[in-house]
Amino acid sequence: MKKQHRTLIVVTVAVLTAGLASFAVARVIQNMPVREVEVAHTQVVVAATDLTLGTHLQETQLKLVPWPEGSPVNGTFTDPQEVVNRGLLEAVAENEPIRERQLAPLGAGAGLSTVIPEGMRALSVRVNDVVGVAGFILPGSRVDVLVTVRDSSASSEPMTRTVVSKVLVLTAGTIFDQEQSKGGEPIKAAVVTLAVLPEDAERIALAQNEGKITLALRNALDVDQTNTRGVRLGNLMSGQNPEPVVDPNRNRVVARRPAPTPPPPYRIETIRKGDRGSQTLPERNGRSEVAE
Repeated sequence: MKKQHRTLIVVTVAVLTAGLASFAVARVIQNMPVREVEVAHTQVVVAATDLTLGTHLQETQLKLVPWPEGSPVNGTFTDPQEVVNRGLLEAVAENEPIRERQLAPLGAGAGLSTVIPEGMRALSVRVNDVVGVAGFILPGSRVDVLVTVRDSSASSEPMTRTVVSKVLVLTAGTIFDQEQSKGGEPIKAAVVTLAVLPEDAERIALAQNEGKITLALRNALDVDQTNTRGVRLGNLMSGQNPEPVVDPNRNRVVARRPAPTPPPPYRIETIRKGDRGSQTLPERNGRSEVAE
């Protein structure tokens, strides 16, 4: 028998033996009984559907689901009756456990009053597409409140200034949460409700009655107060724009440095036959020069 034939026979026998062995092992594994390990669990109250902020919870909106005891969630409930008739302080997704920090105290009711931070007041302002930043002011946003008013005590020209900054938006429109706002889409709302301190509520109310309100949307991570001196129409039209002040650590503009005050023009006092007068010299190249 040739060497090539012997090698082919050996390889064939090895392949058949390996195939039979693999088939036998697979049959043994399939016939092995499945051992189920029982995991200890407890019952937890979760939301039966998506719930919006301010919802007055009812038993039909809740359900019990098994939860592993080895991975407990702090502040959860095991009895739906402990949650019923309490208001939600934040939105809850379907099958999300209801926690104590998400609920208003028992007897506090539901609706907007339960989500107003302690010591603050809810104040609604009328807006349009321009004032409301084209509808992109959503619940949870932070805004600055600007007022444009004619200050009769100092000047007859209009003035705009930021009166309150870092204001929390509670609602946009007449409901707390809208499905379209979850994806960042604009909300067409005629009214925006803000959470403000009592003294800030007075300032905004006065601004609404005496001038025009404008809202400026802020970055959610921007926590600095807005400190400006305001701008008058004369300064705006004079072209004297303040220089930007850049924070080197943040690499961004944090304020604007006021433009330097121009020097007063030269004046010549004259005395003619006992009559005293004065004359202002014309300006040339940004300064007053004496005529030749």
